Amino acid sequence: MIPSLPYRMLANRTHGVPGLIVLPEGGFRRAKAEITSWPGYLATPLRALDGVAGTARVAAVHYKDEASRFGLGSFKALGGAYAVLRLLVSELARRGVAPNAPAEAIMAGEFAEATRAITVTCATDGNHGRSVAWGAERCHARCVIFVHEGVSQPRRQAIAAYGAEIREVAGNYDDSVRAAAREAEAQGWFVVSDTSYPGYTEVPRDVMQGYRLMADEAADQLTEPPTHVFIQAGVGGVAAAVAVQMRARFGEAARVIIVEPENAACLLASAEAGSPQVIAGELDTVMAGLACGEVSLLAWQELQRSAYAFMAVPDAAVAPCMKLLAAQGIVAGESGVAGLAALLLASRDAFARAVLGLEPTSRVLLFGTEGATDPALYTRMVG
Repeated sequence: MIPSLPYRMLANRTHGVPGLIVLPEGGFRRAKAEITSWPGYLATPLRALDGVAGTARVAAVHYKDEASRFGLGSFKALGGAYAVLRLLVSELARRGVAPNAPAEAIMAGEFAEATRAITVTCATDGNHGRSVAWGAERCHARCVIFVHEGVSQPRRQAIAAYGAEIREVAGNYDDSVRAAAREAEAQGWFVVSDTSYPGYTEVPRDVMQGYRLMADEAADQLTEPPTHVFIQAGVGGVAAAVAVQMRARFGEAARVIIVEPENAACLLASAEAGSPQVIAGELDTVMAGLACGEVSLLAWQELQRSAYAFMAVPDAAVAPCMKLLAAQGIVAGESGVAGLAALLLASRDAFARAVLGLEPTSRVLLFGTEGATDPALYTRMVG
């Protein structure tokens, strides 16, 4: 299915060590109630990949397909837009406009005079910025999105379609994160980021609580608990959210394997060192949504103890995985197939199978975190 390729894998020596509660259950219940009430909400499909299961020599493989999520093409629609809404409710209360403004009233424009005076901002590789811009438009707030030079024009245009102002920053994704934070502080704007750092955790926590809904849906759709979950990571926000929700639904039964691009494996490097590490440089990878060199603080606090293993996969595995899914009628973007690539690479390696405990009876859950969010690039890669 894909060629034999080199990859890196690290078993997590601190797996199972007790730690902080990063995402409280009450916050998730609030996020779930809100997001599932939005017009257009539908649980995304869970697809059985029987051919992949046969090739990987496991009992079952299921793929959570996020390509249709709210028309935005990725799971990010669950996080950024929800965090924008939460921030606006809080800020309207702080300004004395409304003590607890209902979400439907904000979206209906009842507080538009006040919300138009509020600017939300973030850095993005594409999908998170699109969600924040969509959330800002729905809530009648101003939005400025920072992108680095490597963000493609189709992804910029998809963000701008929601009325956001786009500003380019020299450097990589982490440089754009810092630029957004500096400008927000100077202008009195509000950062709605999916990465957290010391002193900035509450908004990213809301983003991650939104992401948990994807994993919760998958848990509802499965007929048996998964034994293994492969989930890709950039800064780690979605990976940590999935890990939390798998534990909430299935206890310690599911082994969570974190997958990153080989040129941007900041979580693997952090696990090797035992503390957060920074990957410098251009972070050159076709998996643009995962091209992050600095881990999110909240994500690290969760994954340093809940991840079973970390893997870094090469770009050469991406196009074959996209074509494999396309042949089955599944549209998957380049960042959405990292987990599939990791499963296929590990499953053919006796040592990796032993480390991960992959058996003929194993049941694997994958997350297809994006569809063709850059249609031109998708066409070039899939044909």
